[in-house]
Amino acid sequence: MSAEQLVEAALERIAEAEPQVQAWTYLDRDHALEQARSRDEHRSQGNPLGPLHGVPVGVKDIIDTADMPTEDGTVLHAGRTPTHDATVVALLRAAGAVILGKTVTTECAYFAPGKTRNPHNPDHTPGGSSSGSAAAVAAGMVPLAIGTQTNGSVIRPAAFCGVYGFKPTHGLVPRGGIMRLSRTLDQVGFFARSLEDIALLAEQMTGYDERDPDTAPRARIPFRDLAAQEPPMPPHFAFVKGPAWERAEPETKEAFEELAAALGERALTVELPESAANALEWHRIIMEAEMAANLDVEWERGRDKLSPQLYGLLERGRALNALDYQKAVARIPRLNEGFKEIFDRCDAILTPAAPGPAPRGLEATGDPSFCTLWTLCGMPALSLPLMEASNGLPLGVQLVGERHADARLLRTAGWLVNYLQSKE
Repeated sequence: MSAEQLVEAALERIAEAEPQVQAWTYLDRDHALEQARSRDEHRSQGNPLGPLHGVPVGVKDIIDTADMPTEDGTVLHAGRTPTHDATVVALLRAAGAVILGKTVTTECAYFAPGKTRNPHNPDHTPGGSSSGSAAAVAAGMVPLAIGTQTNGSVIRPAAFCGVYGFKPTHGLVPRGGIMRLSRTLDQVGFFARSLEDIALLAEQMTGYDERDPDTAPRARIPFRDLAAQEPPMPPHFAFVKGPAWERAEPETKEAFEELAAALGERALTVELPESAANALEWHRIIMEAEMAANLDVEWERGRDKLSPQLYGLLERGRALNALDYQKAVARIPRLNEGFKEIFDRCDAILTPAAPGPAPRGLEATGDPSFCTLWTLCGMPALSLPLMEASNGLPLGVQLVGERHADARLLRTAGWLVNYLQSKE
């Protein structure tokens, strides 16, 4: 199959599904096909091929693309066309990918919903803020898509839309050229319909970026090889209810109790450190303070055009005092130290990805609280589409790994998927 044929097939699927799903904010059919033909010409000349040669990828519309608008989901940035690619986009192109178009984001990647609908039921939210990326993959429009997470913006939409969603360790994937909301919390993530594709994409996306002070030079991680390996011993899972457990719907609680029971001695019910109970508040303080600073220009020039959700967050962030912010940031290393004992005994934390399946209605994007602690700590997290709610919508399983043990987390997830399939 040529790259042009593959991209043409993706465009045909988009033409069929987009009127209902509405996952795209920018899509230029001719430009997509031009990219594909260029990839085919490159191949016909006998040049070496990248691991993503000719593969169409959707990119969240807060990630800069030099050949397409990047409007950040806000009228304040309408018509904005960057002059340079974000680092992750440059890495995708270097791997041979075709940047098919820009996927819908919520306003400035916060809570005000975009136009996207859940592919399983258009009356339900697809989640946010990476709603378009998750929905595009779930609807079969693209095999891969890129998103970001500052609270639950990769894991939650992946769970709601029934695809795999992966948020690597903070600092592993460079953020240069991506709209900055919070240096402490912003992380890039990926969507795919298989763990193999998640590993393939993750392998291309790690690296150093001088524009991102939280990255560092490192050898490329062989995600595909490590994720495909059989664990040396069957893994153990720490079944964690976490500080948001009381928000879980009864069906979710029952489903996870059954999942833990199905794993038998491989699942250990584990209590989190006492400090984790305050994680939601510390995350809120950091996010509101840093977003208020990073969106100061938008506030000064166009606060009257902001949604009530974003306006309220920025107003609160501007009122926070420096002491509370500094104290919240200082808690993160201590929180991570508290997880060492858990990972000495277990390979991954098992917990819900969201309180339940995607809520009905399009006025909100759902509750991210089951993701907040792991985002605050910068730990790798993965949403697995392993369960289904009684209404037929996906119910995501979240696995969380130790910082910088990302490939091990994917390997553990592969074992879990195979184990549960063998029990069916």
